Amino acid sequence: MRPSDIALNPVIEYTDRAGEPRRLVIRLDPRSGVPRFEQLRAQLSVMVAVGRLSPADRLPTVRDLAHQLRLAPGTVARSYRELERDGTVVTRGRAGTFVADEPPHSEPLRERRERLHAAAAHFVFDMRQLGVADADVASAVIDAQRADARP
Repeated sequence: MRPSDIALNPVIEYTDRAGEPRRLVIRLDPRSGVPRFEQLRAQLSVMVAVGRLSPADRLPTVRDLAHQLRLAPGTVARSYRELERDGTVVTRGRAGTFVADEPPHSEPLRERRERLHAAAAHFVFDMRQLGVADADVASAVIDAQRADARP
């Protein structure tokens, strides 16, 4: 196999949910018996499942990703259609293709949600024990978030 047969470490640019530019690596093997659209679909699906791509992250456009991977736009479009059919991504017309808010098989998201609910329940219990009013609780949370966001 020649080095040109496999794009080594093709770094793909995308935008995360905060609008920040990010990178990911996609490897496609043209000699594989697996069609390229399926290789791409599977890699993106795994990246979502393990949390490498997060909900609301914007994927590259079909044309941009096709150009970066040296694929036909129809190949990328088919991958995106399959991901949308599976519920992994959502297409919002001209706005683009985004990771779904609740992608299937996303264990990190499920774990994060469970931890969030457990922490919130514990926090609310503590605040009730202290007799703190709801407005004061909300204010304290906002103050704590602001303090945590400082450099």
